[in-house]
Parts: sequence; structure tokens; C-alpha cells
Amino acid sequence: MTLGAVMLEVRDLDAFYGENQALRGVAFDLGEGHIRTLLGANGAGKTTVLRALCGMVRTNGAIRFDGKAIAGWATEDIVRLGIAHVPEGRGTFLRVTVEENLQLGAMTRRDRAGIAADIERVYGHFPRLRERRNQQAGTLSGGEQQMLAVGRGLMLRRRLMLLDEPSFGLAPLIVEAPFEILREVNRETGVAMLVVE
Repeated sequence: MTLGAVMLEVRDLDAFYGENQALRGVAFDLGEGHIRTLLGANGAGKTTVLRALCGMVRTNGAIRFDGKAIAGWATEDIVRLGIAHVPEGRGTFLRVTVEENLQLGAMTRRDRAGIAADIERVYGHFPRLRERRNQQAGTLSGGEQQMLAVGRGLMLRRRLMLLDEPSFGLAPLIVEAPFEILREVNRETGVAMLVVE
């Protein structure tokens, strides 16, 4: 995999919840094919950065993706650019099965063979999900739901994945596993990742 030019540029980013300012002057770049991590304590604004990039909160400042200014765009338009957001707290569809959750992740795609291959690839990364493929997602453990959320994000086949605490809810013995998987996916596909922990 070749690491390319800057894909995401953030300059002087401020973010607001109503009248309350949650971010002030955030700036960073993310190169094509790179992985970057935002670390910090609870309440430091890491999740707000991801929400700002997805158009989920009001912002000031510059956000550029592939050279296009996207600050102020609607979330659905940002998703169409090739940006996937895997939120903290799992965010799975609880009343449908594991496999149906993965299929929902590929909802905007039309390549049936590619979707089937990607589901198998997700099961290869997360064998526990294969065992639970026909189980309702709401009955999974917290760690299994987190695996499913990451797997669903992979199904989108996006150029940039925004991952909010992918180790959330995982037992200490397996907390390294999602990061190994993300590194492997990055090497295989070249998808850029912005990871919050």
C-alpha cells in the first residue's frame, strides 16, 4: 500500500452544542492510507471532533476532504464522499440479526458478490460474529456488539473510517484485538482511519 497525499485537513475547528462551545481551534491533517489517533480524557472533545467531521454539530473553521470544503455540509452528503462513522457505544441495530446488521452496513452498495465476500471477510476478522450470525444483535455481549459495529463500518467500503473508541466494552484480555484487525484492514485496503480512544 502506498501512502498518499493529505486526504483530510482540519484548521481552526470550533464546535458547538447549542450556544456551548465544545471545541476551540483544533487542527490536524490525515494522509490517504494513514491511521491517526486522538487520545484524551473523557470530556476532552474527542467524540465531538468526529461529530464535527460528520456534520452532526455546528462548527466554525475549515474541514477539507480531498480538497473540498465540507464544513456545514449535511451528514448524508459527507457519507456519500466516502466517510464512515463508527460511533462509541456500539450503535448496532438491536432487533435484527448479526448478518442483517452487516447487510445494512452495505445498504448503499449494489455489488452482491462483493457484499457477500466482505461479510465473509468480516467473519474472518471476527470469528465470534460468524458463530452468532443468526442471533439478534441486542442479545450479544457488549464486546460482541462493538465487533459488530466495527464490522458494519467495514462493510461500507469507505475511504475514511472515523472510529470512536473501538475497544469500548471489550475485556482487557482482548482489547488489543480490534486494533490489530484495523491495522490489517488498513494494510489490505488502504482505508484511512481516525481513531478516538
